[in-house]
Amino acid sequence: MTADRQQFKLLIIFLSVTLDFSLWMSTPYDWILLFGCALLIGMSKTGIQGITLLAIPLMAVNFGAKPSTGLILPMLCFSDLIAVYYYRRTAEWKYVFKLLPAAVVGFFVAIAVDKLIPAGEFRRLMAVCIFIGIAVMFWTEKRDKDSSVFTSWWYAPLFGLAGGFTTMIGNAAGPVMSVYLLSMRLPKLSFVGTSAWFFLLVNYLKIPLQVFVWENISFTTLALNAICIPFMIIGAIAGIYFVKKVPEKSYRTFIIIVTILSTVMLLF
Repeated sequence: MTADRQQFKLLIIFLSVTLDFSLWMSTPYDWILLFGCALLIGMSKTGIQGITLLAIPLMAVNFGAKPSTGLILPMLCFSDLIAVYYYRRTAEWKYVFKLLPAAVVGFFVAIAVDKLIPAGEFRRLMAVCIFIGIAVMFWTEKRDKDSSVFTSWWYAPLFGLAGGFTTMIGNAAGPVMSVYLLSMRLPKLSFVGTSAWFFLLVNYLKIPLQVFVWENISFTTLALNAICIPFMIIGAIAGIYFVKKVPEKSYRTFIIIVTILSTVMLLF
């Protein structure tokens, strides 16, 4: 029994040293921000696309741009599992396959230029690119889904590259993917299911890069994510309820509005 108690004490000491939350969470505001971000991520993954960009800039300011991506990524990965489980039969896989290869290339482009582009300039550049995509989407709104713009060989890879780049730099690919999937005019369940599978694959592929290249995921960040699980689940349930209740046309309009608002957030 004495040996067991000694091992238990050593384990507690190890955890208290390894999981030093004070390095991250020094005020009640830090906890409120973290739990709020977890709630928004859960909502975003199950239907309210792009809403995480309302929290990501605040997380970056509070915890640092690169460290905050390591704190947010495990939340995204957990919420992706919930979204994929619920919408597992509604994905349009052809769009996932069109986007994914270029998204992986976008990871390595992001790593290569990480130290060359200031965060502020990068956010503004991406905002301009997304607004251009929104303008193209509105311009072709009354055209066929099979319009030459949408079926061009470069269209899906361009969005895949932009999505991989933005998600690696700042977990900010939601608006990019929303514009692409909206331009494909998918029904709301297919929209959410396709997005869920795409981001599940993308986010889990990012983990080794962030652990071994950027070194911004640790036992402490994983423990903080574990504390946030109830908030992610509540957010996911709220997102599912929202998608069920909102009509197709209203859902599309809502996603366009949230995409525009979240893109504006990138400018500040």
